[in-house]
Amino acid sequence: MPELHTVSLFKPLTMDAGRIRISVISRPTLDDGITPDERIIKNITHHEWLREFAPQPKLVGSFKRNEIGWEEYEREYLTFLRTIREKVKLLSNRCLYQKITLSCVEDEAIFCHRRLLAEELQRHQPSLIIIHK
Repeated sequence: MPELHTVSLFKPLTMDAGRIRISVISRPTLDDGITPDERIIKNITHHEWLREFAPQPKLVGSFKRNEIGWEEYEREYLTFLRTIREKVKLLSNRCLYQKITLSCVEDEAIFCHRRLLAEELQRHQPSLIIIHK
């Protein structure tokens, strides 16, 4: 069975040896959305950056400022993913033949869009086994 992993960008890239770690963040900034996060560096924290799967910066900002709760964030992000259904299908197919790890800045997957994306990919490819690290 193919595995789809998820992990924080700040965990060592070496823990994903043999896997392609894909960043799905909207922009490499600190929580203010402006200041560059100098810890995020291609080939140090991730191999690829697929910004098209990132939540919209306005949605992230609203959540970070506690203007919306997790339920609304989740609903809006899933609605967004369904507007890019073809891209989601392509990535879910890719997960069948490549060892993929989705990554973003959150430590835990429970309140993170990478978990939602992984579950949406699994919805398109039910054989995917999701492993959160």
